Amino acid sequence: MVLPVTKFAPMAVLLVGAVGLSGCATKSYVREQIAPVSQRVDTLEQRLQQTDTTAKTALAEAQAASGQIQQNTQRIDQLTGRVDGVDQRLSAQEQRRKRPRN
Repeated sequence: MVLPVTKFAPMAVLLVGAVGLSGCATKSYVREQIAPVSQRVDTLEQRLQQTDTTAKTALAEAQAASGQIQQNTQRIDQLTGRVDGVDQRLSAQEQRRKRPRN
């Protein structure tokens, strides 16, 4: 049994119209729904920028500290060499004093 297309045409138009109208949202409704999310995103972006700035500052300070550590290490190495030299001279003098003189 085949039904004529003309019988279903008005029903199809009504169905498409109902689905189409029920799915439309106004711009103001969408803005209202998105506003809280947009505010949260803005807040998170600000916090992210602050965190990024803090991280960059910490990195710069760490790099400066690393450079200072390297300089201090070099200075300590130089002083260690000088202290070793002085220690050797003192040991040599003590050895000369302990030897009996003939």
